[in-house]
Amino acid sequence: MRFAPAALAIALTPGALAAQTVRYEITFPNAAHHEAEISVEYTDIDPGVLELRMSRTSPGRYALHEFAKNVYNVRVEGLDGRDVSVTRADPHQWDVAEHGGRVRVMYTLYGDRADGTYTGIDRTHGHLNMPATFMWARGLEARPIELAVTVPEGSGWRVATQLAPTSDPYRFTAPDLAYFLDSPTEVSDFALHEWEVGGPSGPQTVRVALHHTGTEAEAAEYVRAAEAIVQAEAGVYGTLPRFDYGTYTFLACYAPWVNGDGMEHRNSTVLTSSGSLERSMTGLLGTVAHEFFHAWNIERIRPAALEPFDFEAANMTGALWFGEGFTSYYTNVALWRAGLIDDEQFAGRLGGTVNFVTNAPGRRFFSPVEMSMQAPFVDAAVSIDPQNRNNTFISYYTWGSAIGLGLDLTLRTRFPGVTLDHLMREMWRHHGTPEIPYVVADIQAALGAVTGDPAFAAEFFARFIRGREIPDYAALLGAAGFELPLANPGRPTLGAVQLAPVEGGLRVVNGTQMSTPLYEAGVDRGDVIRSVAGRSVTEPAEVASALDGRRPGQTVEIQYESRGMEFTTRVLLVEDPSLRGSISPAAATEQMRFRDEWRSGS
Repeated sequence: MRFAPAALAIALTPGALAAQTVRYEITFPNAAHHEAEISVEYTDIDPGVLELRMSRTSPGRYALHEFAKNVYNVRVEGLDGRDVSVTRADPHQWDVAEHGGRVRVMYTLYGDRADGTYTGIDRTHGHLNMPATFMWARGLEARPIELAVTVPEGSGWRVATQLAPTSDPYRFTAPDLAYFLDSPTEVSDFALHEWEVGGPSGPQTVRVALHHTGTEAEAAEYVRAAEAIVQAEAGVYGTLPRFDYGTYTFLACYAPWVNGDGMEHRNSTVLTSSGSLERSMTGLLGTVAHEFFHAWNIERIRPAALEPFDFEAANMTGALWFGEGFTSYYTNVALWRAGLIDDEQFAGRLGGTVNFVTNAPGRRFFSPVEMSMQAPFVDAAVSIDPQNRNNTFISYYTWGSAIGLGLDLTLRTRFPGVTLDHLMREMWRHHGTPEIPYVVADIQAALGAVTGDPAFAAEFFARFIRGREIPDYAALLGAAGFELPLANPGRPTLGAVQLAPVEGGLRVVNGTQMSTPLYEAGVDRGDVIRSVAGRSVTEPAEVASALDGRRPGQTVEIQYESRGMEFTTRVLLVEDPSLRGSISPAAATEQMRFRDEWRSGS
């Protein structure tokens, strides 16, 4: 979200809070059963109907989530505390009339999913995503907000949030509704770790509010790694953003009853996982790297289609290949530059990305821009009908990461002294620092500016951004002494497919991919494979065993059942097209120098 400095001053000036301030209160009297009690008070309002809403989506998400479903026991008081009747206008709205200019609405909220989108309340914490938690009034979005949190007696819970602090550690403010809803809040007995960093206007503080089940030694290792990530990513842009109130907060919650997620916000990020610091450290740090990079890319370098964010409808933009995908590329780069993964691990990660994009049939149907526009259907969106996304969709995270890799290496090989870091700095100067939203054409213009070659930028965007081509990754990675060989050379395959044992065979769990032997044979989701090459199969490993000794180009017979009908057909085996990334065992000095410069950010 974008906010003018003048608006932020409202939350820092106590006197400004007295007039028309919206006052929220939240308590946890029944946390064991995932309930919170919430009230919100409006004063000095027009005598007409007050429209109270629950959001339908949340910053950082692009699909609908219908948060009103978890609200009940709604009561409303008007002037002098008298009860006021409420009309349910639609599934997300409560209309309040004849209130006398003052309204206090009280309700019970159920929340049992702690992640970046929903709210999780239990004996250990109140993990609050604001759109999933708090009602708001249409037409009063510009009013300043005050939040008071009451914690269970004896719980030791504290509050961590990007909201502006006050002298009361359980009371916070926001300049307006948009800022409030963009400010997730963790209420628990978290451990707080913080350190000082620089900024455009002087020292700032980075905080980690860590609610977890691990040891102090594990927490210390995690915080040290987070510091290294912050430093590595600041190096990409040459500076940290100016954080509101001088503080950035990681809200990290790792416990078996928590759902995995990462969600960026203007001056904070939510980091959740059922994994532990002991078992999942590198994976958790990958989410740290991804979400902190968003402090620049998406939070301040912001797509125009997301500005302002719409809390009542799905948000669509064609720029997620850049906002999410380039961030995913820099996730691995930051871990590499911070020394948290080595060259071999970095090569393996790049190989996984390239393999997926190279072999995915979705490129036949949509470009990266068009894939970005699919977000309202795939970004934790809910539907129950089967879909063909196995064949038609490539995540804008993955494809965008592959584009970032291809562009970075293309720049390094074709334009000496120019890297993808320079493009990100150009976008930061022209769109991030002044917070001027961009469109896709602005990224192309920035690429033309940093290379001094607008024709190159136009061709790259025509082929790889608006088009569906992919770069020559093997040649590009070769410049750094990385290889991209087949993962299983000479091995035949029926196609990548998930199989589950059922009586008499193996059920195909997901849709088969186009151009694979199983797809060409007519096998699809729900079908049951009975035999392969004359051998009955009841375990997935038996399919590979049935192909032992055979070669790509040979045919084998398969028997399968589909919708009550039995089929026998012969299929042509193909070589497994899977790729892997690795280090060349004989990298030349020049390749090593290229890799060192890439790793160091030079």
